[in-house]
Amino acid sequence: MNSINKNGCSVCQPGKENYTTFSIKLKGKVRRMYQYDYRTESGDLFATVAPTLKQCREERDIWLSSRQ
Repeated sequence: MNSINKNGCSVCQPGKENYTTFSIKLKGKVRRMYQYDYRTESGDLFATVAPTLKQCREERDIWLSSRQ
C-alpha cells in the first residue's frame, strides 16, 4: 500500500502536495478515493480525502483562501 505518512505523521514538505489512492467498498461498489496532504510554506498542514484529485485541490484552495 502506498502511504503519504510515516508513523502516522504526514511526510509532506513545505510548499508541496502529496497524495495516494486507495479503494473502499460502499454499498457493494468499489470506489477509488484520494488521500491528499498539502503543507504551506509556513508549515500548516491541510489534509483531506475525496473521490477525485481535482476535488482535493478545490478543497485545498478553499482552505487557503479562508486563511487570508
